[in-house]
Amino acid sequence: MPELPDITVYIDHLESRLVGQTLERVRLLNPFVLRSVTPPIAAAEGAKVTGLRRLGKRIVIELESELFLVLHLMIAGRLRWVGKDAKLPGRITLAAFEFPSGTLIYTEAGTKRRASMHLVESEAALAAMDPGGLEVLEAGLEEFAARLKRENHTLKRALADPRLFSGIGNAYSDEILHRARLSPVALSFALSEAEVTRLYQATRATLVEWTERLRQHAGGEFPEKLTAFREGMAVHGRFGKPCPECGSPVQRIVYAENETNYCARCQTGGRILADRALSRLLKKSWPRSIDELE
Repeated sequence: MPELPDITVYIDHLESRLVGQTLERVRLLNPFVLRSVTPPIAAAEGAKVTGLRRLGKRIVIELESELFLVLHLMIAGRLRWVGKDAKLPGRITLAAFEFPSGTLIYTEAGTKRRASMHLVESEAALAAMDPGGLEVLEAGLEEFAARLKRENHTLKRALADPRLFSGIGNAYSDEILHRARLSPVALSFALSEAEVTRLYQATRATLVEWTERLRQHAGGEFPEKLTAFREGMAVHGRFGKPCPECGSPVQRIVYAENETNYCARCQTGGRILADRALSRLLKKSWPRSIDELE
């Protein structure tokens, strides 16, 4: 799922292409992507784009008359920018937004239709869609600490909870925790002041660093190849590969559709965390430490 750095870079490029442009036509190729009824989507046609913003992991296209087109890409949703009369990609296209200078295409790979689009009217209606997560890059340490300890969750769950923190998901929470040298299953209530500070600094540094990396990678081209698995990431998507800090193989915990990657030596004092499926299967053969594994 695209997270804060990815969404920020999308918005950079959308701003330069869309602000001041009139949305001439909205084409719904998959009607199920539209999750709102009032106002009708036709109300957006003929309106000028006045701005772009991020709402958690959503992209908001601001239109005249206080209309807001809200795109939630979820896991497989992506955006493409093509020429005015370019052919739309087949089955993966959900919607197309036609402007005088080109067409913004909303796509989703796979068969699970999770990506969504809403058209809402008024700032109040838009605010109602906000999960309420803290914007860490705009917050001080005290705000961060208070939000972290609002509920007693594992750090992985807390960072990726949109009600607690805005724009952070599965990928960057792994990277943040590795940079902070903290276990993904450590409980937020158990953290010391020094550990909270370390986590706050790691969160900000990771999000800023990766936003700049993605900006440089995109250059002047529209960022079409968004992925959760980036070259240069320390642990996310790197199961079995060497940790860039200590060289130990990166470990993982798999639960449902989510995977947590971490370095046992750097983050858990050498302890290998139990994977629900594999640890039950292997039982006594399950390695307890990175030294046993190596």
